[in-house]
Amino acid sequence: MTNSRVEGVRKKLNERQLDAILVTNSINRRYVSGFTGTSGALLLSPSNNWLITDFRYMTQAPQQAASFNVVEQASSIIATVAQLAAAAGIARLGFEQDHVVYSEYLAWQEALGSIELVPVSGVVEGLRMIKDDAELAVMRDAAALADDTFRHILGFIRPGISERAVALEMEMYMRGKGATSSSFETIVASGERSALPHGVASDRIIGMNEFVKLDFGAYYGGYCSDLTRTIVVGAPTERHKEIYAIVLEAQLTALAGIKPGMTGRDADALARDVITKYGYGDHFGHGTGHGLGMEIHESPRLSKTGDIVLAPGMTVTVEPGIYIPGFGGVRIEDDIVITETGNSLLTSSPKELFILG
Repeated sequence: MTNSRVEGVRKKLNERQLDAILVTNSINRRYVSGFTGTSGALLLSPSNNWLITDFRYMTQAPQQAASFNVVEQASSIIATVAQLAAAAGIARLGFEQDHVVYSEYLAWQEALGSIELVPVSGVVEGLRMIKDDAELAVMRDAAALADDTFRHILGFIRPGISERAVALEMEMYMRGKGATSSSFETIVASGERSALPHGVASDRIIGMNEFVKLDFGAYYGGYCSDLTRTIVVGAPTERHKEIYAIVLEAQLTALAGIKPGMTGRDADALARDVITKYGYGDHFGHGTGHGLGMEIHESPRLSKTGDIVLAPGMTVTVEPGIYIPGFGGVRIEDDIVITETGNSLLTSSPKELFILG
């Protein structure tokens, strides 16, 4: 697995006329090498691949990154990079421009001397968009844990408890079942707060006859899941039912139509056109979905500006919503993988409107 990822990066070196690339982003570093330590960098050339880290990881690193030459850093990582690059005759060194602050760049320039620093973007992220079978197996487990958590929390939510208590129960449950953590800060938004697309849990007490929006995921085995379900506590009004039905139709329409070869913009339109048809287009202000994997938000994006063409192996969320200030909101979200002919669900929680008395 790691060797194929190294080779994928090396192909990019040739395309961009680079002698080597320095990978410093922690997620990209882990993806390419398997190393999970908190400090380190990868230096990859057409014939060599080094992992530079500090004393703390000199036992761990060779075990996790077996195909890398592990080098203990000298005074700093970049000083060691300079030594290795000079010895290997590296003249043009690519670096991850999206993950390097300007002060760091200036320090690198000074340390590297005559070696040219070449900014590049998306080299590793482009590889990460397509998940292999091993990654998909872990993501299915992460998705199953999110589904299990939703089943569990339905028996816990009741009027009179706070949103924060619900979020804590969900996060404790996921950790108890093997998750490293939640994928992001759990969203529990009830009543009028459910109109907040990212309304993280507050001290608000859940009441009767109102929406409760639950958006959460399990960070499991190094990968994220992301699930949203909206329920009603008490008796739903006709307005509750109307909004929920529209969002459900939009989500099911998108799930039925998303396939390889379309852009993220095309996929977004599948859901957005349904919501707009019913007059709620102005109340759906975010994209229909986003890439998902080692990070909760990755490429591609399913949005009005999403221009990446969907391909088999990409994993994305599908999460249309309607948000009405002062009343409440609905979002329904699943995780899917793009297949050769369409898409396949990773999450499987039921989507009928749950009503808790």
